[in-house]
Amino acid sequence: MALSRMARAWDGTRSPARDAAVAAQYLTPDDAARYAASYEGRRPAARYYCSRLHVIDEALRAGPRGRLLDVGCGPGMLVRHLLDTHPGEFRITGCDLSPAMIDAAADRTKGSEDVELTVARVEQMPFPDQHFDVVVAMGVLEYSDADAGLREIARVVRPGGLVLVTMLNPLSPYRVAEWFVYWPLLRVLGRVERLFGAQRHAADTSGIRAIRSGRLRRMMRAHGLTTVDSVHYDVTPLVPPLDRPVRRWSARWRDHPEETVSRGARRWLGTAYLLSARRDNGA
Repeated sequence: MALSRMARAWDGTRSPARDAAVAAQYLTPDDAARYAASYEGRRPAARYYCSRLHVIDEALRAGPRGRLLDVGCGPGMLVRHLLDTHPGEFRITGCDLSPAMIDAAADRTKGSEDVELTVARVEQMPFPDQHFDVVVAMGVLEYSDADAGLREIARVVRPGGLVLVTMLNPLSPYRVAEWFVYWPLLRVLGRVERLFGAQRHAADTSGIRAIRSGRLRRMMRAHGLTTVDSVHYDVTPLVPPLDRPVRRWSARWRDHPEETVSRGARRWLGTAYLLSARRDNGA
């Protein structure tokens, strides 16, 4: 089982080693297919994705229509979802650092006239100023220079436009256990297995750098993005690996994703959060 090396709360800046680690994860079509498959079934990642999709849908419900940019679109899962659930409401552009991901997204959205896909990184996007009505950055700032990415996002969204940003929650019990206990133990187990020539576990470098919600709000505000809502999702008291058998046994979260989100006292149990913001009119 290949999992990512311990992620730390950080300022999100780039480095050659970090860039290489991020790029190496999604180089081939098989990598893109494995990524999409990880969100299926009853895996912890599937519950996470279901919860995240719920908060995105909720945030978009009262937002503007028109041009929508999906930054870090991956294999096009959100793009496909929007085409199916909001037909004709958005003209969607997707971009991703990985050509393999863009190819997978093209396959998933084949035949649609409302989708454009391009290879680009969030820190340097080839789009005009104030071009989009909505920008969604779902699970991308953890892997990039977050400040430079937010600057670009603010540049390409129109004044008054909607920006949705998700981020892993480095303060949640789940992430603390995952990054500081579970993944390190897997690395130790992998080393022991190598001694016997039968390695099954590993913890590869991922490049993840998670940012606390207060700091991310300030970073967004510095670029003219004013937060109007904050919601934590994938709320769970379970920590890995205890979450795996429980989530396989119970899939209530699939039919009731609203139970996996919180804006109140339970929010600290969310493994990630979403910030909804508006681009300042005078910025």
